[in-house]
Amino acid sequence: MHKHHRALGLATAPTGIRCGADIAQLRPAQPVTLLRPHAARRAARFFVEKFPGRSLYAVKANPSPDLLRIVWDAGVTHFDVASIGEVRLVASTLPEAVLCFMHPVKAEEAIAEAYHEHGVRTFSLDTLDELDKIVSATLTDGQPATDLNLLVRLRVSSDHAKLSLASKFGAEPGEVKALLFAARQASDALGICFHVGSQAMSPAAYAEAMHRVRDAIVEAAVTVDIVDVGGGFPSWYPGMEPPPLEAYFAVIHEAFEKLPISYSAELWCEPGRALCAEYGSLIVRVEKRRGKELYINDGAYGALFDAAHIGWRYPVRLLRGTDSHVRPLEFSFYGPTCDDLDHMAGPFTLPGDVQAGDYIEVGMLGAYGSAMRTAFNGFATEHTEIVDDEPMASLYGAVERRRSNVVRL
Repeated sequence: MHKHHRALGLATAPTGIRCGADIAQLRPAQPVTLLRPHAARRAARFFVEKFPGRSLYAVKANPSPDLLRIVWDAGVTHFDVASIGEVRLVASTLPEAVLCFMHPVKAEEAIAEAYHEHGVRTFSLDTLDELDKIVSATLTDGQPATDLNLLVRLRVSSDHAKLSLASKFGAEPGEVKALLFAARQASDALGICFHVGSQAMSPAAYAEAMHRVRDAIVEAAVTVDIVDVGGGFPSWYPGMEPPPLEAYFAVIHEAFEKLPISYSAELWCEPGRALCAEYGSLIVRVEKRRGKELYINDGAYGALFDAAHIGWRYPVRLLRGTDSHVRPLEFSFYGPTCDDLDHMAGPFTLPGDVQAGDYIEVGMLGAYGSAMRTAFNGFATEHTEIVDDEPMASLYGAVERRRSNVVRL
């Protein structure tokens, strides 16, 4: 055990770890990911209990098998999978889970394996070509499947979201009527789905999208059994403080109740970030300071992909043995690789006397942090510890947000 932890760059075996400050005391030479199962469990229970319909966990946000088990134990039974790799992962981890293949463009071989080998019955689509592909791939002895749930994805606005998802997928308005009619003939249950974009900052995003759903149903004059409002439910980040999630749920429920749909129609959603953002954070070490630039040992090719490539700001705090009385400054980060693109502009607010050898905790990385990590330039080491303190920010009402950006060791 001691030899193992020396290899990790830890001074001693990490016993009694409860928070990031405990890790920093051990002076790790490599980044350390902190996992908070209690935060993920709380988020999953929140959606299960408060969303007025069924919640599907969007696996792409964080495909960790441990996390999949956490949300399953918390009551999430359906999973939004986007590839045959995710289908296989969830099927092997949670054999009783219901898998919904919600990527609108799929290889025919992937559809066939998902349907025939893993019991997937729910597929999304946004073109007649994709519908034909699904029908062909799910044939059994030359006969069409009679147990398909087919969800037609509409193109809707991402104007209220921090990350647009309006360009790549979604049926155009002039195509929707024919597509809904054709999908109705091929399905046991017909659905409509959409995605308002990631980190939607206003419930109005869903209200506007549901107007599109209503128009599509009226024009096509078909019976709709499922309405899936997708993901986009926000988490808290610096400069991004959305309304309470209950406000989103209320708007969605009100709009759903007014739709001309089957009396037994189901309402679905696909939270990803909102279920797992608080699950993880990262401890990094400052290797060098140059003015207001900090060189740290993780970056754009690690857990901070979004911070570099889309300018995402994460909450940060300095983990140090003594209080800092120096006024805060706004810093940018450079990651450990030799690539100029390994730069996180931030700004990230920290005490002005931060220096080489200090440790920083970067919060809210449970969503997409580990999922986007690469081994570029040989910087692939990742160590994890389970902690039981609260995340730096929460939208679930259980704790006050921690606004301090320095924690004493």
